[in-house]
Amino acid sequence: MSKYSYAVNVWLIVSALALSGCNSIPGKAIDLSDDSGRGQASDPELAALLSQMQALQDNRLANAPGLITRANGQQLPLSRGDRLRVLVFEGEQFSGIFEVDMDGCLHIPYIKPVPAVGVTPSEVQRRLEQALVKERMFRADFVQVSVRIQQWSGVRVSVGGAVFSPGRVLINDRRVEVKTHQLTQAAGDYPLERFLTTAIRNAGGVRPDADLKNIRLIRNGVTSSHDISGILTGTPVQDVPLVAEDRILVPSIGFRQDALMRPSPITPPGFEIFISNLASPADSNADAAIGKESRSIPYGTRFLRGLISANCIGGTQATNASRMAVLVTTDPVTGKTQVVHRSVEQLVREHNADDLNPYLMPNDGIACYDSGVTNTRDLAKTFSDILNPLMMLRILMGLGV
Repeated sequence: MSKYSYAVNVWLIVSALALSGCNSIPGKAIDLSDDSGRGQASDPELAALLSQMQALQDNRLANAPGLITRANGQQLPLSRGDRLRVLVFEGEQFSGIFEVDMDGCLHIPYIKPVPAVGVTPSEVQRRLEQALVKERMFRADFVQVSVRIQQWSGVRVSVGGAVFSPGRVLINDRRVEVKTHQLTQAAGDYPLERFLTTAIRNAGGVRPDADLKNIRLIRNGVTSSHDISGILTGTPVQDVPLVAEDRILVPSIGFRQDALMRPSPITPPGFEIFISNLASPADSNADAAIGKESRSIPYGTRFLRGLISANCIGGTQATNASRMAVLVTTDPVTGKTQVVHRSVEQLVREHNADDLNPYLMPNDGIACYDSGVTNTRDLAKTFSDILNPLMMLRILMGLGV
């Protein structure tokens, strides 16, 4: 076999293993040295090729996925309430499912508590082995311990800055039946809702002035910056797993960004507004069908669409075209309340004018006023009712209206 044929065969083997992903044995190294005794690998050209292939394999092994990985490939640190399945070889009394307690430790029978908060399951495994040896339960050359995640708990984190509902939020909370079912598993859990974007969404979502390229995560006094702007464009985003007591700060850039005024994983999916339409073409909110469904609108809705939801637009054009609409809104950046008056007819005709047709925000209020023609008609109707002879007779005879 020539040296190049040998190199090609080795390259095919390494490529197949690299493409096999999780089907290959993690951490299993391949010996690329020449075992034929013929010395082909000693050729400088071939040696360089083999060195490159070995480097590619080492890089693949170094980036093999853990339980939940961050950019550096490390496992997610544990929090209080996380459940671990502990197996000790020939030590059934030390084995079982254990939950990280309020003091941040695992309480294993017959040994002192093992600190677990803020470290990975692999580190807990190492600490437990050391504790069993230190307590003279096992010899160092005999102890074998396996620690695997059984269930990631819900955690509370703090979210502040440019979000609609800043404060403490609970993420990754599970239903009781789901928690019970997971206890029958051998091990393993993937916390879909224990990530940075989930915490932001649970805090009401980002405001339109949020700076998505500089999200701050504060953990144990250490601050890191994260860019999640790609979540609005479909580009890859490194969603950061969270642990209990993490703090998230969403900075503000000081002005509204129209690109953020739409539903997304980090903006409000929808919200409610307050609507009043107590005159024609509807005589009451009930007649106008202003219920929960009409008051719940998608994020990114503009004033004109909100008026359509309130049934403020429609009816007889000659009498209703000159109606007026009022928007009561609070600026999310300054916190000041503003009252905006608009002509319905002008909004319909100039709907593309952003200054005339602003975005609606959560808890905004919309009110509609009838036109002058409608007001005159109702006034005339009132006088007609008063001056009606039959009506006056009924009043004088004390028969009531």
